Amino acid sequence: MAADGVTTSAAFPVPDTMAAWVLDGPGEVRRVDKPVPVPGRAEVLLRIDAIAICPSDIDNIWYGWPAIVDGGPPFHKNWTPGHEYMGTVVALGPHVDEFAIGDRVAVEIHAGCGQCRRCRAGLYTACLNYGVRAKGHRANGFTTDGGFCGYQVNHVNTMAKLSDAIPDALGTMVVTAGTAMYALTELGGLVAGESLVVIGEGPIGLFVAAVGKTLGASPVVVTGLSPQRLAIAQGLGADHVIDVRDRDAIAAVQAIVGRHGADYVVECSGAPVAVGQAIAMASRGGRVCLAAFPAESTQVDVGRLVRDNIALFGIRGEGKRAVHRACALIRDGKFDPTPLITHTFPLDDLPAALATAKEKRDGAIKVVVTPHGGVAGRVGRG
Repeated sequence: MAADGVTTSAAFPVPDTMAAWVLDGPGEVRRVDKPVPVPGRAEVLLRIDAIAICPSDIDNIWYGWPAIVDGGPPFHKNWTPGHEYMGTVVALGPHVDEFAIGDRVAVEIHAGCGQCRRCRAGLYTACLNYGVRAKGHRANGFTTDGGFCGYQVNHVNTMAKLSDAIPDALGTMVVTAGTAMYALTELGGLVAGESLVVIGEGPIGLFVAAVGKTLGASPVVVTGLSPQRLAIAQGLGADHVIDVRDRDAIAAVQAIVGRHGADYVVECSGAPVAVGQAIAMASRGGRVCLAAFPAESTQVDVGRLVRDNIALFGIRGEGKRAVHRACALIRDGKFDPTPLITHTFPLDDLPAALATAKEKRDGAIKVVVTPHGGVAGRVGRG
């Protein structure tokens, strides 16, 4: 890599081109060769060592939304999806000294423009220049190329250093843990001892339960449809789990937290009916956070929100350096999300990895792809 001001090392040779997957039509990914990107000011080049498949990747690849590429749907734009990755720093942009070549890092998705009033307040996932690359905004795997490839550039503000005690696959979980942290602390103002209800036992719901328990929420209640995932929620610290296939979710929650309802409810399922359930589960003066993208329009009991002084807000990803705090919790063993990692695939087998994640084959929860080695298989639990 020969570029003015870019620092490289013979210990980490960087090729000119790399294997990458691009999105054609809905659900159609194609392997190509792309030039390895060159880091600019305040950027580094990462060798992507592992990347997890998120439900949002499935939405982006099959349905387009929430990805917005060049102002529209991401199809047929030579765009590479994927956003939950970690890697090794292999090149530094001009004057970058915040990181060193060889550092292992987890990444955040969003790099705000840094100049609008939202970014200046640390709310870079709500950047007022979202998707405008000319203004400096990037959201890898949503508005710009993501991580289903060999290398990617990241802004220095979007990376958290990983200790050697955190293996590559676990490093891909840090950004999701950061999203949970952001929802609970910066936006939700969770206080130890408050009751927390999590609707949905997908990856983000499981992380919200784990982080909430670590932060002192009590009790932590998780509702869902999968006995396997509800059992994992208990292993991550949930005090109660509710299988809603044969129980009324609202009544079951109230039986646990009391008839007045929960202090904080986080909706992570994306089911249209769940938004109304979340509001019904919250206590007077409580809070409701929406952390999923519903596929359909939803009805909201605005009257109850106003009458009972309930705060309702949405969250899109991480913010205010919550990823760094979540990384510290994992590093210090406050909780261990390893049970969520169920399958691994090499990058060449990305179509099979995506199908496994989309169809939840063989109990898949988090499917991890390794661009520079590894074999396909189910992760053993010993």
